Amino acid sequence: MSDFTEQTKSINLELACKECGALLKFQPGTNHLTCEYCGTKNEIAQPQSTVAEVRENSLEDFLAREVENDEKIEVVTVKCDGCHGINTFDPKTVSDKCAFCGSPLVLKTASTSNMHRPEYVLPFGIDLQKAIQGFKRWISGLWFAPSDLAKYADTPRSMNGVYIPYWTFDCATETRYTGQRGEDYQVTENYTTTENGQTVTKQRQVTKTRWYAASGNVRNNFDDLLIEASGSLDKKILRSLEPWDLNNLVEYNDKYLSGFRTETFAVDLRTAYQGAKSRMEPEIEATIRRAIGGDRQMIHAVSTTYRNPTFKHILLPVWVSAYRYNNKVYQFIINARTGEVQGQRPYSTAKIVLAILGGIGLLALLYFLLGQS
Repeated sequence: MSDFTEQTKSINLELACKECGALLKFQPGTNHLTCEYCGTKNEIAQPQSTVAEVRENSLEDFLAREVENDEKIEVVTVKCDGCHGINTFDPKTVSDKCAFCGSPLVLKTASTSNMHRPEYVLPFGIDLQKAIQGFKRWISGLWFAPSDLAKYADTPRSMNGVYIPYWTFDCATETRYTGQRGEDYQVTENYTTTENGQTVTKQRQVTKTRWYAASGNVRNNFDDLLIEASGSLDKKILRSLEPWDLNNLVEYNDKYLSGFRTETFAVDLRTAYQGAKSRMEPEIEATIRRAIGGDRQMIHAVSTTYRNPTFKHILLPVWVSAYRYNNKVYQFIINARTGEVQGQRPYSTAKIVLAILGGIGLLALLYFLLGQS
């Protein structure tokens, strides 16, 4: 981000056709904006950089200087009273619905704010029709769902294409650890039990563990570790949409955003970096356990050094909507690159109870048959 300037620019949510002046929208899966009126294809200038040239920014250098020097873009936002999601929209809009839950927006409460200018964007690859088809497949394949769910959820509330802000982090780590390695062995022990009213002594094999001290250093490398900067969507659902094809990132261009919403960043860089460290911990622990070896491992102390952390500021595309069932709204999100669908869903208590009773009945039948044999 060293080449950023202090100026603030307005984001172009709507763009005009070069031939007839009509408003344009980006067509998912293409590199142009096709005019709905005259058919002219308005090409988007392709970025000069390739995946090998995607720039990483030094985290330490960025945090050491004034963040205000970062280039920003101006957006108009309004907070939904229903789900509290932050929506962006064109200033000329007079009425709209929340992109995250479908509730009507009170546009009188709209405000203008600045957000950090993203460096890269992953353009929409799946259009609205494919997104709807993916949702219907997902809803029909849910286990223990109410039988009439597909009927009620057949037409979800208006589905919106939204660019979600993310931070990505690269980092090399070196971790010093102390712990213990456990090696299992078998011993034979006597025990007593009752058979036919008589107390008898039998033998059985028991697993025991010998423990040995262990210590050392392990190294890990993390590349494009994603941290959500969204304040409107469930992080667990967003993470279930991974992985993303980040090798197809392109330089930020307002034209890719035309016709879509863009959520503002709700998580700052420092907070995101702490979140990235938390996401690194399970992999670091797994590396330590592999290094300790043996059949079991205990980790007593860990000290990690983070070397040369870098970051990027990107936008990723999703289709977002909600459906109503039994007067409750359930939100779902679709990865607009792969078509992966994840979201909230209701469960059928009756189906779950029947499944449990069926399982108990099956176990009872097996026990009876084994007893007979």
